[in-house]
Amino acid sequence: MIRTRFAPSPTGYLHIGGARTALYCWAFAKKHGGTFVLRVEDTDRERSTEASVKAILDGMQWLGLDYEGPYYQMQRLARYREVADELLRTGHAYPCYATRDELDAMREAQRARNEKPRYDGRWRPENALHAGMKPPTEPGCAQPVIRFRNPDTGDVTWNDVIKGPITIANSELDDLVIMRADGIPTYNFGVVVDDIDMEMTHVIRGDDHVNNTPRQINIYRALGKAVPLFGHVPMILGKDGERLSKRHGAQGVMEYFDEGFLPEALVNYLARLGWSHGDNEKFPREKLVEWFDFEHISRSPARFDPDKLRWLNQQYIKEADNERLAQLTLPFLHRDGCSMEQGAPLASVVALLKERVSTIEELADAAVYFYRPVEASPELKQQHYAANIKPALADLQARFSTIQWNRPNINDAVKAVVTAHKLKMPQLAIPLRVMVAGVAQTPSIDATLALIGREQVLARMKRQLQAFPA
Repeated sequence: MIRTRFAPSPTGYLHIGGARTALYCWAFAKKHGGTFVLRVEDTDRERSTEASVKAILDGMQWLGLDYEGPYYQMQRLARYREVADELLRTGHAYPCYATRDELDAMREAQRARNEKPRYDGRWRPENALHAGMKPPTEPGCAQPVIRFRNPDTGDVTWNDVIKGPITIANSELDDLVIMRADGIPTYNFGVVVDDIDMEMTHVIRGDDHVNNTPRQINIYRALGKAVPLFGHVPMILGKDGERLSKRHGAQGVMEYFDEGFLPEALVNYLARLGWSHGDNEKFPREKLVEWFDFEHISRSPARFDPDKLRWLNQQYIKEADNERLAQLTLPFLHRDGCSMEQGAPLASVVALLKERVSTIEELADAAVYFYRPVEASPELKQQHYAANIKPALADLQARFSTIQWNRPNINDAVKAVVTAHKLKMPQLAIPLRVMVAGVAQTPSIDATLALIGREQVLARMKRQLQAFPA
């Protein structure tokens, strides 16, 4: 049974890189009828917050990534202690009493000798015995950390399912701390115990973890446990090739929700950000599950393009159900002070506008004038409120007051005024848009006016005609 996991630290929002890793793990498990696990690695007590946990859970739910869990490391401290004691008993770990000052001095001396700073194994039992060092016995002395005794010789080799074979010499690794003095496990130890207990078959994560993998494999071997398959996904860069940050347009997953992106669009974009299936740019999550494999994950860093994400979101908005879009648009309209008690059905307004926008927020901004008057800018008025057009607009206002209010009749009235006053359509239609909608561009003028409603159109025209020059 395939089992994968996503194991974020709740020290901030669920970012794009983490969400992509979660998506790949989820898709692989789903494809093979396996299980996807969410584990919250909350052992950084200074930086972990409940707000971050909520942001992670909300992001996973919004993206539609269902999971087993969540499991929390801080609820498993007794288990880590149990495994650490096992390693102590078998000689694969030992207590280390070195103080922070001693370790700093050790590293400084190594740098002075042009050596790689690393723990020198001074509290390995045989080294401590040879140096005559004994554990401190004074009352109140600091508790030791527990260090894993890394093998001194040989190599660690694994066949990374994304990067291919990787070999790292044990001589490059020192004896890492696995349990802090306060009884909290370090990352490399906690993750191994969790992955063993939760029976992970595949560990898929960012390639910033490559250097952690040989350490973890050695712990698996010391515990006599099967090693899962590892895969390391290349990082995501900005369009300029630099490490991805907010200045590139990347942000937390729920910020995309706040700005009106559709989850299916973000899932599609993340899936395609470093993985491909032929030339397919747009596909539903069902196809992602069907097609996903590790062989087609690029070994090179992907580049995040916010413009492409907005384009993809636009395609999904165009295809989305109008009632669903209306429900998503409603909170934005309420925020903009719109009352929905009067005015056209929002689903009808959405159907008219959705071809022209790339986010739900833009959709709401475009819909505001259907539900409350929007005053045009002084610049627009100066540009389009011309004295020679005022008689034609007054004529149109009079015609609007007598016709049956529907698109064909509105269109006929507009054309009749254009003909009677010897105008071109834009000469009348653009000032009319500015008067009624507060903007110079809208969808088809007859469709727009029909949805705004006769009463509102006439009231807005009457008020705005007073602003025209005499």
